[in-house]
Amino acid sequence: MNTDAPKPLDAIDRKILRVLQEEGRIQNVDLAERVGLSPSPCLRRVKLLEESGVIERYAAQLSPAKLGIGLTVFVRIWLKSQDAKTIDGFTAEVQRFAEVVECHLMAGDCDFLLRVVAADLDAYRRFQGEHLTRIAGAQSVKTEIPMQKIKSTSALPI
Repeated sequence: MNTDAPKPLDAIDRKILRVLQEEGRIQNVDLAERVGLSPSPCLRRVKLLEESGVIERYAAQLSPAKLGIGLTVFVRIWLKSQDAKTIDGFTAEVQRFAEVVECHLMAGDCDFLLRVVAADLDAYRRFQGEHLTRIAGAQSVKTEIPMQKIKSTSALPI
């Protein structure tokens, strides 16, 4: 992946990205038609967007409910210390858990904010007790349970 300063995107690059965010498996011929290019230049642009790192990867969006993962919670973590060893140890441990689908180092009240998925509240409670609260350096774990999902998207505003 190229880590140089980002190159400005033109209107066609933005169209390509908008379509790919919604339909990642679209055929190049169909993508080219949708953005007003012939297939060869469209493919070149997509390759450049991939090589520059603007397109990081392609992935399938799965249905948690159909996979038996009916609960999403947000977990605020406070550490005993904010030194590098404690933070690095915490992040290494969290990366091992498939249930943690997002982990953010925070500025503000808590040290970390996690998005955790589980089959149900009992499964989450077991995960919290057996794993989250046992991570070295974790001082406090507070769980927030959302009442209703209002919006969820991975699409960026481009």
